Amino acid sequence: MENKIKLTREYHVHSVYSRNNHGKSTIEEIVQEARSKKLKTISITDHGPGHIMYGIKRKLIPVQREEIDRLKEKYDDIEILMGVEANVIGYNGEIDIREEEKKYFDFINLGFHDGVRFVDKKSFYNYHVLKRMSWMGQSVREKMIDLNTNTMVKALENNDIFIITHPGDKIDVDIDRIAQTCEKTNTVMEINNHHPHLSVKEIKISSHYNVKFSLGSDAHHRKNIANVNNSIKRVIESGLDISRIINID
Repeated sequence: MENKIKLTREYHVHSVYSRNNHGKSTIEEIVQEARSKKLKTISITDHGPGHIMYGIKRKLIPVQREEIDRLKEKYDDIEILMGVEANVIGYNGEIDIREEEKKYFDFINLGFHDGVRFVDKKSFYNYHVLKRMSWMGQSVREKMIDLNTNTMVKALENNDIFIITHPGDKIDVDIDRIAQTCEKTNTVMEINNHHPHLSVKEIKISSHYNVKFSLGSDAHHRKNIANVNNSIKRVIESGLDISRIINID
Protein backbone atom coordinates (compact mmCIF):
# COMPACT_ATOMS: atom_id res chain seq x y z
CA MET A 1 0.00 0.00 0.00
CA GLU A 2 2.90 2.34 0.78
CA ASN A 3 3.83 2.68 -2.89
CA LYS A 4 0.24 3.66 -3.68
CA ILE A 5 0.47 6.82 -1.59
CA LYS A 6 2.09 9.61 -3.61
CA LEU A 7 2.34 13.18 -2.37
CA THR A 8 1.28 15.64 -5.06
CA ARG A 9 0.64 18.82 -3.07
CA GLU A 10 3.07 20.10 -0.47
CA TYR A 11 1.73 22.42 2.24
CA HIS A 12 4.64 22.65 4.73
CA VAL A 13 8.07 23.85 3.54
CA HIS A 14 10.50 26.40 5.00
CA SER A 15 12.69 28.69 2.89
CA VAL A 16 15.54 31.08 3.65
CA TYR A 17 12.91 33.54 4.88
CA SER A 18 12.87 31.44 8.07
CA ARG A 19 15.72 33.34 9.70
CA ASN A 20 19.14 32.35 11.03
CA ASN A 21 19.76 29.65 8.46
CA HIS A 22 16.74 27.66 9.66
CA GLY A 23 15.50 27.27 6.11
CA LYS A 24 18.33 26.34 3.76
CA SER A 25 16.87 26.84 0.27
CA THR A 26 15.64 29.82 -1.71
CA ILE A 27 12.05 29.88 -2.90
CA GLU A 28 13.12 29.38 -6.50
CA GLU A 29 15.25 26.38 -5.53
CA ILE A 30 12.22 24.94 -3.74
CA VAL A 31 10.01 25.49 -6.78
CA GLN A 32 12.55 23.87 -9.09
CA GLU A 33 12.84 20.85 -6.79
CA ALA A 34 9.06 20.53 -6.59
CA ARG A 35 8.82 20.61 -10.38
CA SER A 36 11.48 17.92 -10.67
CA LYS A 37 9.42 15.76 -8.31
CA LYS A 38 6.28 16.33 -10.39
CA LEU A 39 4.33 18.06 -7.63
CA LYS A 40 1.15 19.87 -8.60
CA THR A 41 1.38 22.37 -5.73
CA ILE A 42 4.27 23.73 -3.69
CA SER A 43 3.71 26.00 -0.69
CA ILE A 44 6.16 28.21 1.17
CA THR A 45 5.29 28.23 4.87
CA ASP A 46 7.97 29.98 6.84
CA HIS A 47 7.74 30.47 10.58
CA GLY A 48 5.54 33.36 11.64
CA PRO A 49 7.23 36.57 12.86
CA GLY A 50 6.49 35.80 16.50
CA HIS A 51 9.25 33.18 16.56
CA ILE A 52 12.25 34.90 18.11
CA MET A 53 14.91 32.84 16.35
CA TYR A 54 13.38 31.65 13.08
CA GLY A 55 10.40 33.83 12.25
CA ILE A 56 10.12 35.74 9.00
CA LYS A 57 10.66 39.46 9.50
CA ARG A 58 7.38 41.36 9.24
CA LYS A 59 8.84 43.81 6.75
CA LEU A 60 9.71 40.89 4.46
CA ILE A 61 6.19 39.46 4.26
CA PRO A 62 5.19 41.71 1.30
CA VAL A 63 8.63 41.12 -0.24
CA GLN A 64 8.07 37.38 -0.13
CA ARG A 65 4.62 37.87 -1.65
CA GLU A 66 6.16 39.77 -4.57
CA GLU A 67 8.81 37.11 -5.09
CA ILE A 68 6.25 34.32 -5.15
CA ASP A 69 4.02 36.23 -7.56
CA ARG A 70 7.01 36.69 -9.86
CA LEU A 71 7.83 32.99 -9.72
CA LYS A 72 4.21 32.10 -10.45
CA GLU A 73 4.57 33.92 -13.76
CA LYS A 74 7.91 32.27 -14.50
CA TYR A 75 6.78 28.73 -13.67
CA ASP A 76 3.23 28.25 -14.89
CA ASP A 77 3.35 24.45 -14.76
CA ILE A 78 3.03 24.28 -10.97
CA GLU A 79 0.81 25.99 -8.41
CA ILE A 80 2.95 28.09 -6.05
CA LEU A 81 1.31 29.21 -2.81
CA MET A 82 2.41 31.52 -0.02
CA GLY A 83 1.42 30.25 3.38
CA VAL A 84 2.89 30.69 6.83
CA GLU A 85 3.39 28.50 9.87
CA ALA A 86 1.94 30.88 12.40
CA ASN A 87 2.61 30.61 16.13
CA VAL A 88 0.29 30.62 19.10
CA ILE A 89 1.55 33.56 21.18
CA GLY A 90 -1.13 33.96 23.85
CA TYR A 91 -3.36 31.79 25.99
CA ASN A 92 -6.46 33.62 24.82
CA GLY A 93 -5.79 32.14 21.40
CA GLU A 94 -3.69 34.97 19.96
CA ILE A 95 -1.54 34.20 16.93
CA ASP A 96 1.39 36.15 15.49
CA ILE A 97 -0.20 37.11 12.16
CA ARG A 98 -1.86 40.52 12.32
CA GLU A 99 -5.15 41.25 10.58
CA GLU A 100 -3.51 43.61 8.10
CA GLU A 101 -0.95 40.91 7.20
CA LYS A 102 -3.44 38.16 6.40
CA LYS A 103 -4.07 39.55 2.91
CA TYR A 104 -0.57 38.50 1.83
CA PHE A 105 -1.09 34.80 2.51
CA ASP A 106 -2.94 32.20 0.49
CA PHE A 107 -3.46 30.27 3.72
CA ILE A 108 -2.33 30.15 7.34
CA ASN A 109 -1.10 27.05 9.14
CA LEU A 110 -0.79 27.13 12.92
CA GLY A 111 1.14 25.31 15.61
CA PHE A 112 2.63 25.56 19.06
CA HIS A 113 6.37 26.29 19.04
CA ASP A 114 9.13 26.86 21.55
CA GLY A 115 11.04 30.11 21.17
CA VAL A 116 8.11 32.43 20.52
CA ARG A 117 7.55 35.85 22.04
CA PHE A 118 4.36 35.55 24.12
CA VAL A 119 1.97 38.46 24.56
CA ASP A 120 2.08 38.37 28.36
CA LYS A 121 3.80 36.77 31.35
CA LYS A 122 0.85 34.52 32.11
CA SER A 123 1.05 32.92 28.67
CA PHE A 124 4.82 32.47 29.07
CA TYR A 125 4.21 30.81 32.44
CA ASN A 126 1.50 28.52 31.11
CA TYR A 127 3.65 27.34 28.21
CA HIS A 128 7.13 27.11 29.68
CA VAL A 129 6.79 26.79 33.46
CA LEU A 130 3.79 24.47 33.66
CA LYS A 131 5.36 22.23 31.02
CA ARG A 132 8.42 21.82 33.22
CA MET A 133 6.31 21.34 36.35
CA SER A 134 4.07 18.67 34.82
CA TRP A 135 6.25 15.87 36.24
CA MET A 136 5.23 16.95 39.76
CA GLY A 137 1.86 15.27 39.60
CA GLN A 138 -1.13 14.28 37.52
CA SER A 139 -3.17 17.31 38.57
CA VAL A 140 -0.51 19.71 37.27
CA ARG A 141 -0.22 17.75 34.04
CA GLU A 142 -4.00 17.73 33.55
CA LYS A 143 -4.15 21.49 34.17
CA MET A 144 -1.40 22.06 31.60
CA ILE A 145 -3.12 19.92 28.96
CA ASP A 146 -6.45 21.65 29.59
CA LEU A 147 -4.92 25.12 29.26
CA ASN A 148 -3.02 24.20 26.10
CA THR A 149 -6.08 22.64 24.52
CA ASN A 150 -8.36 25.56 25.40
CA THR A 151 -5.81 27.91 23.86
CA MET A 152 -5.60 26.03 20.57
CA VAL A 153 -9.39 25.71 20.42
CA LYS A 154 -9.73 29.49 20.77
CA ALA A 155 -7.08 30.08 18.11
CA LEU A 156 -8.81 27.75 15.66
CA GLU A 157 -12.21 29.27 16.34
CA ASN A 158 -11.00 32.87 16.02
CA ASN A 159 -8.85 32.49 12.90
CA ASP A 160 -9.19 30.89 9.48
CA ILE A 161 -6.60 28.12 9.86
CA PHE A 162 -5.95 25.74 6.97
CA ILE A 163 -3.74 23.16 8.73
CA ILE A 164 -2.81 22.61 12.37
CA THR A 165 0.85 21.58 12.23
CA HIS A 166 2.25 18.63 14.22
CA PRO A 167 -0.50 18.76 16.88
CA GLY A 168 0.76 17.38 20.18
CA ASP A 169 4.44 17.76 19.34
CA LYS A 170 5.82 20.78 21.17
CA ILE A 171 3.41 20.62 24.09
CA ASP A 172 0.73 18.17 25.17
CA VAL A 173 -2.88 18.72 24.16
CA ASP A 174 -6.10 16.74 24.26
CA ILE A 175 -6.12 15.39 20.70
CA ASP A 176 -9.76 14.32 20.99
CA ARG A 177 -10.89 17.89 21.70
CA ILE A 178 -8.57 19.30 19.05
CA ALA A 179 -10.05 16.94 16.46
CA GLN A 180 -13.58 17.89 17.51
CA THR A 181 -12.70 21.54 16.98
CA CYS A 182 -11.03 20.87 13.63
CA GLU A 183 -14.24 19.19 12.50
CA LYS A 184 -16.21 22.33 13.41
CA THR A 185 -13.72 24.78 11.90
CA ASN A 186 -12.90 22.69 8.82
CA THR A 187 -9.22 22.66 9.79
CA VAL A 188 -6.93 19.97 8.40
CA MET A 189 -4.78 17.94 10.82
CA GLU A 190 -1.17 17.36 9.81
CA ILE A 191 0.69 14.06 9.97
CA ASN A 192 4.17 15.54 10.12
CA ASN A 193 7.13 13.67 8.65
CA HIS A 194 9.81 15.58 10.57
CA HIS A 195 8.11 15.23 13.97
CA PRO A 196 6.32 12.14 15.38
CA HIS A 197 2.89 13.78 15.54
CA LEU A 198 0.23 13.02 14.72
CA SER A 199 1.24 9.64 16.12
CA VAL A 200 -0.50 6.40 15.17
CA LYS A 201 -2.62 6.63 18.32
CA GLU A 202 -3.47 10.27 17.63
CA ILE A 203 -4.47 9.50 14.03
CA LYS A 204 -6.84 6.81 15.28
CA ILE A 205 -8.40 9.19 17.81
CA SER A 206 -8.75 12.00 15.28
CA SER A 207 -10.24 9.73 12.63
CA HIS A 208 -13.37 9.29 14.76
CA TYR A 209 -14.31 12.82 13.70
CA ASN A 210 -15.12 14.19 10.27
CA VAL A 211 -11.71 15.75 9.69
CA LYS A 212 -9.26 15.72 6.82
CA PHE A 213 -5.54 15.07 7.09
CA SER A 214 -2.42 16.25 5.28
CA LEU A 215 1.05 14.77 5.00
CA GLY A 216 3.68 17.42 5.68
CA SER A 217 7.37 17.01 4.92
CA ASP A 218 8.21 20.08 7.03
CA ALA A 219 11.21 20.35 4.72
CA HIS A 220 13.93 22.82 5.64
CA HIS A 221 16.05 21.93 2.59
CA ARG A 222 14.88 21.43 -0.96
CA LYS A 223 16.11 17.82 -1.03
CA ASN A 224 13.52 16.90 1.63
CA ILE A 225 10.52 18.27 -0.25
CA ALA A 226 7.83 15.60 -0.65
CA ASN A 227 9.66 13.23 1.69
CA VAL A 228 6.78 11.91 3.79
CA ASN A 229 7.89 8.31 4.26
CA ASN A 230 7.55 8.49 8.05
CA SER A 231 4.08 9.97 7.73
CA ILE A 232 3.01 7.25 5.31
CA LYS A 233 4.18 4.52 7.69
CA ARG A 234 1.99 5.97 10.45
CA VAL A 235 -0.96 6.27 8.08
CA ILE A 236 -0.67 2.61 7.14
CA GLU A 237 -0.23 1.45 10.74
CA SER A 238 -3.24 3.48 11.88
CA GLY A 239 -5.50 2.07 9.17
CA LEU A 240 -6.58 5.57 8.12
CA ASP A 241 -8.72 5.73 4.99
CA ILE A 242 -6.34 7.47 2.57
CA SER A 243 -9.25 9.22 0.84
CA ARG A 244 -9.22 11.53 3.87
CA ILE A 245 -5.73 12.81 3.02
CA ILE A 246 -6.00 16.03 1.01
CA ASN A 247 -2.60 16.13 -0.70
CA ILE A 248 -2.09 12.73 -2.29
CA ASP A 249 -3.24 11.14 -5.53
